[in-house]
Amino acid sequence: MDTTTLRPLVTATGPFTSVYFEDSHDTEDAEKQLELKWRELKDALTAQHAPDGAVSALESAILDGPRATGRSGRALLAAGERVLVDEHLPSPPASTIARVSDLPYLLPLARYGELALPHVVAEVDQVSATVKAFDEHGDEMAAEEVSGQDHPVHHTRGGGEAHHRMQHRTEEVKRHNVADIAGVVARLAEQAHAQLIVVAGEVQGRKAVIDELPEAAKSIAREATHSDVADELAEAVRQSRLNDVVQQFRGALNQPDGLAVQGLEAVTAALREANVETLLVGDPGEDMVCTGPSPAQIALGEEELKAYGAAEIHRCRADEAVPAAAIAVDADLVHVDEELVEGFGAILRHR
Repeated sequence: MDTTTLRPLVTATGPFTSVYFEDSHDTEDAEKQLELKWRELKDALTAQHAPDGAVSALESAILDGPRATGRSGRALLAAGERVLVDEHLPSPPASTIARVSDLPYLLPLARYGELALPHVVAEVDQVSATVKAFDEHGDEMAAEEVSGQDHPVHHTRGGGEAHHRMQHRTEEVKRHNVADIAGVVARLAEQAHAQLIVVAGEVQGRKAVIDELPEAAKSIAREATHSDVADELAEAVRQSRLNDVVQQFRGALNQPDGLAVQGLEAVTAALREANVETLLVGDPGEDMVCTGPSPAQIALGEEELKAYGAAEIHRCRADEAVPAAAIAVDADLVHVDEELVEGFGAILRHR
């Protein structure tokens, strides 16, 4: 996941209160279940001496905030009395999590909160189109109807000069309509920062529109018979990219001078040097690391960190400190179902 929007978390002052829970609204008693869930969370936070202001802010966000549709999870992270992250998760977490700590607990967000691809869906024919753009949360952010000329759009039978003029006119109308549709698709894709364009409809129409797209848009365009497969295609592209990250990591790890490392010692060293492009997290245990005043000041031991000039040193859980350091150095953060040494791996920026 792109960690840019999480930067305020690593510059905020704790303590941090992190909660993750299932927030599905697909049953008649969903509201009652939400109240019971919050009661469970509140008890857990109180037992960990969460700040009263944080508990109140979370209660307001959970009970008074917008409801999910269907099956969903929820992630909320508060710094002091402010809720800095409030996200509906595509996949509910496997269990309810409530944690109070000096650093935000971000791993469940990486595991369950991987956002959808921003994408554009166009339902087209040779006359008109409905084009919709969706953001990284799957919410529709723009929609346009394109109505082209509908006469003539079919070839006529017959011969002679009149026939050839009509045929030429038909081709001109088609080209004009396709250009209009492709222009709208490309514009909405640029606005949405789309990573996928799905063009659905009859074969000739969708192929013509894709051929008319600019090269950048054409490279992310996919054909479909029906637009209702767009979510499936988006998930397939997202999963393919995750697989590419894992393959890149494994390939580099198997080379003596490859741009990859794993294990806490190597990963924390790379983070201190701001040399991590992507942090991979598998199943970390309860290991501890040392951190300085800055999240990127991180090491296994105090002496190592003092050698880098850190005067103030804290002992923190690795599953909190390592992701926070990754965010501080602008690295991407991904959860992988891979066995990693001590639960962490990294793709490096340079050797």
